[in-house]
Amino acid sequence: MQTILGATGQIAVELARELQRTTAGDLRLVSRSPRKVNDTDILTPADLLDAGQAAEAVKGSSIVYFTAGLPPDTVLWETQFPLMLRNALAATRAAGAKFVYFDNTYMYPQDDRVLTEDAPFAPVGRKGRVRAEMASMVLQEMARGDIPVLIGRAPEFYGPGKTQSITNTLIIDKLKAGEAPRVPVRDDTRRTLIWTPDASRALAALGNAPDAFGQTWHLPCDDDRLTYRQFVALAAEVFGTPAAYKVLGRWTLTAAGLVSTQVRELRELLPRYERDNLFDSTKFKRRFPEFEVTTYQRGLESIRNESRRQAA
Repeated sequence: MQTILGATGQIAVELARELQRTTAGDLRLVSRSPRKVNDTDILTPADLLDAGQAAEAVKGSSIVYFTAGLPPDTVLWETQFPLMLRNALAATRAAGAKFVYFDNTYMYPQDDRVLTEDAPFAPVGRKGRVRAEMASMVLQEMARGDIPVLIGRAPEFYGPGKTQSITNTLIIDKLKAGEAPRVPVRDDTRRTLIWTPDASRALAALGNAPDAFGQTWHLPCDDDRLTYRQFVALAAEVFGTPAAYKVLGRWTLTAAGLVSTQVRELRELLPRYERDNLFDSTKFKRRFPEFEVTTYQRGLESIRNESRRQAA
């Protein structure tokens, strides 16, 4: 039995598809209101804020994937995220299962250094500090050695379906709507983006590789790190739209945060758009040389085709 905690997000949905395709045995999807991805999925409603419900949801599992997310609300992150993770770890320990933690890069330095798995934690802002606390909690569990634990870490997303990211919201969704994209802060810094189905496929591969546990892994990305200027040009070519776009400067976004809660919650991430973002996934690619990373061209074409199918 493999169990996905936080099973309604895009990463979890793609993970459920991949586990169904590549592994045998039952698959349990856990969230407050879980929905089937595959016909044979076992649905278990549970609130991870409740330790008892978390324990029941994990019971009988061999591998537990923590992919839970929360809206970009700082207070929610501070009050709920660490508790959800603590309950999930305790439940997994009680079940004697393996634990796979899906993580992001909020705790990393927001500068232009090459980020490997050994990069230090230097969070900027309250949400970054929450993610640093959570990653440290998982590392402590890993060091304790009671259960096998691994971390799979991903940079910013772009992808199909309900993928939530700044790139999807400001660029891809705008192009799909026939509108001019918006680029945050600068258009000439290099970005490292991960295709969400690749992140999920990689997480499934790690979870089912016994030698992957006890380590942190950067999930695989296209090494062709495009600037937003190049990304918009490629996306516009794929979608057959003009390549015109507008750069939203830091002061513009800061001012917008005075009236928009959503923008205000993203302000602590703005430094990462002022510098090159160089996320390195060499370690994963060496361990899984057969893993095929989706190029930006193919990813954008997939989004375009999905959009056309939905419009038909």
